[in-house]
Amino acid sequence: MDKKSEILAVSRAVLELTRIGDDDLDRMLEHLCQLLPGLPGMCVQNRAVLLLPNIDGVLTQVAQHGLLPVWLQPKGEPEKAEPLRRATVLTLSESRPVLHFAELDDTSRCFALPVWQGGRLLLFIAPDWQPDAVDHEFMEDLARALSVIILRTLANEALRVREIELEEARTDAIRRLGAASEYRDNETGMHVMRMSHFASSIAKALGLPPEQRELLAICAPMHDVGKIGIPDAILLKPGKLSEDEFRIMQTHTDIGSRLLTGDDSLILAAREIAESHHERWDGSGYPHGLAGERIPLLARICAVSDVFDALTSSRPYKQPWPVSDAVAWIRQQSGSHFDPAVVAAFDRALPEILRIRELYRDDIIDPNQSLLLPEITLHDSQWVSWDESYNIGIDVIDAHHHYLFDLTNDLFEVVSQKRGGREVMRVLRALDQYAQVHFRAEERMMAHWGYTGLELQQSQHAEFENRLRAFYEAMHVNPLTTQFDVLVYLRQWLVFHIVHEDGRLRSQLRRDRQET
Repeated sequence: MDKKSEILAVSRAVLELTRIGDDDLDRMLEHLCQLLPGLPGMCVQNRAVLLLPNIDGVLTQVAQHGLLPVWLQPKGEPEKAEPLRRATVLTLSESRPVLHFAELDDTSRCFALPVWQGGRLLLFIAPDWQPDAVDHEFMEDLARALSVIILRTLANEALRVREIELEEARTDAIRRLGAASEYRDNETGMHVMRMSHFASSIAKALGLPPEQRELLAICAPMHDVGKIGIPDAILLKPGKLSEDEFRIMQTHTDIGSRLLTGDDSLILAAREIAESHHERWDGSGYPHGLAGERIPLLARICAVSDVFDALTSSRPYKQPWPVSDAVAWIRQQSGSHFDPAVVAAFDRALPEILRIRELYRDDIIDPNQSLLLPEITLHDSQWVSWDESYNIGIDVIDAHHHYLFDLTNDLFEVVSQKRGGREVMRVLRALDQYAQVHFRAEERMMAHWGYTGLELQQSQHAEFENRLRAFYEAMHVNPLTTQFDVLVYLRQWLVFHIVHEDGRLRSQLRRDRQET
């Protein structure tokens, strides 16, 4: 078989890639690098990288084979980094109307195949190889075939993002209804946020799959939706309820069950939580006296989360318990009030739960407050690691920043493990919620305690929130590049803002303490 016939045969094999339903672009490059070196006279190396333009038109690395991914590349200046990183800032010369070479350094050359909307697939080749007309013709066909694969992958990811938006619109009404019930007897509304995040942490410690954890996160705020039907005279009573009043208060579980009617999976889960989160493991709870595993699992998780936050929070009729006393009581109630497995998961999740409690607090942060929080279990992959130099001297703010580092590492795991646009959007939503809560709490603290530089902090906070919204919108246009843009932005912002800007808070705090 002559060279042209062999290239034609391999071309057919490459075109078969367009029929494969796999959207893994790294695997596509791996297949290419297995096919191409077998061609006669075509000196293609076992290295390739796919660069696609982001919403700003900057080429962004989205897939690779035989080379480092974005998150493992050097953080220094591009000219000091490896050739692959430099490729993202090249001005690629157009020596042919369709195809051209890109010089990376003295020893590396590559075919730069033009793909989807100005993207480039860089196929590394031997330094001394001079491709002929047949080689160029093959590469042109290859570029067209790969563009089809890239476009299909992009369309599939964009569709998943759209599906998330539809789900978000569907769940928004549920969240708003839960918030409406909460605001009737909780001035700040933070209880429902704390309790929901506690529940998610416990579910994660239990090993529940991501889909079930997401369902819980959406539906947990509905646990007390039935309080909408409880009279204010009882709901807002500052003292202890009478027996008759308590019986009326108990009906909020039945009211919640009646409100949440329908066969939708979210509604079903929300109804189970609203109806059963006051059931007890030993059968002594209400409204139906369910016991053991007859109580829905999500309701069992919400029971621990709800009670722990209620115990450690101020109410018109009581002072908050010390955290240590509340934790001890939860443990004591294992096997009677609570599912022992859920209590064990609560124990494992406690370091994260205590940090969540500090993030979603009701009161103004006291910069002199000392926290004794347990060590938190690190992610398996620490892309950004906490350094003691990041401590700004305000324990509560440091706890908030730890939480941001956790979210950043969550995003890293989602991107590096190629879980797709759905999971990226989930972390983006969590980051947006974090920013709103943390920034407002930090600004209230600075205003209350007279910190200078408040306006600068507010402008930087607004810039961060605007960038998150821009990333959220960009996920609809090109989810393949946006996830990497978010990662890079977060790593840069974390160090700059915490070390340089929040570090000014630390300096002023030290001056204030010295003066007093």
